Amino acid sequence: MSDVKGIERFVEKHDLLKREISKVIIGQEKVVDQILIAIFSGGHALLIGVPGLAKTLMVNTISKALGLEFKRVQFTPDLMPSDILGSEILDANKNFKFIKGPVFTNILLADEINRTPPKTQSALLEAMQEKAVTISGQHHKLSEPYFVLATQNPIEQEGTYPLPEAQLDRFMFAINLEYPSFKEEVEVVKSTTNVQSENIKHLFDANEIIDIQQLIRRMPVADNVIEYAVRLVAKTRPNDENASEFVKEFVDWGAGPRASQNLILAAKTHAATKGKFSPDIENVQAIAYSVLKHRVIKNYKAEAEGYSIEEIIKQLL
Repeated sequence: MSDVKGIERFVEKHDLLKREISKVIIGQEKVVDQILIAIFSGGHALLIGVPGLAKTLMVNTISKALGLEFKRVQFTPDLMPSDILGSEILDANKNFKFIKGPVFTNILLADEINRTPPKTQSALLEAMQEKAVTISGQHHKLSEPYFVLATQNPIEQEGTYPLPEAQLDRFMFAINLEYPSFKEEVEVVKSTTNVQSENIKHLFDANEIIDIQQLIRRMPVADNVIEYAVRLVAKTRPNDENASEFVKEFVDWGAGPRASQNLILAAKTHAATKGKFSPDIENVQAIAYSVLKHRVIKNYKAEAEGYSIEEIIKQLL
């Protein structure tokens, strides 16, 4: 199948997929869009939202519709790396046998990732970056495709271990979940307090998702679009010659080169979902907030004057 036909078919199936997900997930359309863009781009996503916004249900529904295996790990202060990766045990014949941990799946939901100490958080790092884990010197490959969708609760900050910048950078997107509107909440209450439950159809499978990821990577991008993305990222760095006075005054650290790569990859996927065969600057702008939000660190002056990261990115755009 030619790439043009491939994109047309992807648009059709993407629309079907969104309809299927909306049977269970009411509202949160922007969030679902962003999770799907991260998945089809081959990236990981960090979901930030208060408890009770159906984060687990959303990820579970998306994995069912995509025909992928899904596992969930509740991160707690006493969680050990072996609880995620797996461990070796002695079997009856006194041989070491490897028991796989929940990381061996297609979609791993790392619930409240900031509740666990850095040692356990970093155990996920190799898995996220290398799509493999090393246990007792043995290298184990993870199934493809592989995604980590991690959640963070923005209110309770007691007893939490904020993710270090290097780790945040591994996530393609940081996605904020908002409260539903009044109308959506009425729908949620109606649909979740009766007997009826929706059956989700598997619309994709693992191989098809890998093919779509390859198709998106093959998509051509004009030089001016790549230059726009790189320039946008450079403008977030206070010591860059192109940085505005505003950035120099209110930003401590800007985004690294991984942000530029993610802007282009996510812009390609965003363009593909709209039936375009190449991304333009509008596609880069559409996903810029989610790519830059967790990579730009504001200083105490921005904090004191009440500037949010969103407002700083808005200034850049």
